[in-house]
Amino acid sequence: MSTGAAEVLLATLAVVGGLPLPLLPVQLLWLNLVTNGIQDVALAFEPGEGDELRRAPRPAGERLLDRVMIERVAVSATVMTLVALGAYSWMLRSGWADAQARNGLLLLMVLFENILLANCRSEHRSAFAVSPLRSPVLLAGTTAALAVHVTAMHLPPLQRVLGVAPVSATTWAACLALSLTVLLADEAWKWWRRRRSE
Repeated sequence: MSTGAAEVLLATLAVVGGLPLPLLPVQLLWLNLVTNGIQDVALAFEPGEGDELRRAPRPAGERLLDRVMIERVAVSATVMTLVALGAYSWMLRSGWADAQARNGLLLLMVLFENILLANCRSEHRSAFAVSPLRSPVLLAGTTAALAVHVTAMHLPPLQRVLGVAPVSATTWAACLALSLTVLLADEAWKWWRRRRSE
């Protein structure tokens, strides 16, 4: 939900700001059906946190999209939107061709998905407190999602369909660093919520 909301906001703000369309329809499909889809299935196999029976029961009439979920989606989507829009604008101002900028932006969004997944494992606990080895299926799914996109960047038939290409080590490093902002934002939100509930 966070990445979907970020994609909508990103496209809207880019068009309003007079920028070229950030991601093509086929790239959005790739994000939502392939890379995100693999991770969604893997997340379903995440084991329980172990303290469920020590928590107060949820209200019987609680909505699926409760306040906690809405706040988390808002925080993550806002950060991803602003960072992605800033990166896309910078790439265009620096003389990158539209297709080259979209390629970099698509990689950034895939990395956002991977990083955000670490925080989706718990509503309360820090991502750093949950071992990535606890869920081999999720770890494999995250790795597979990234591997599929990297393969597409180097495989000519998928390069043509998706409008992607290999990027430099500098671009990889920059995209990875930018993608960590969503982890920091979500960690800050969790810390603030824990303090608020004390």
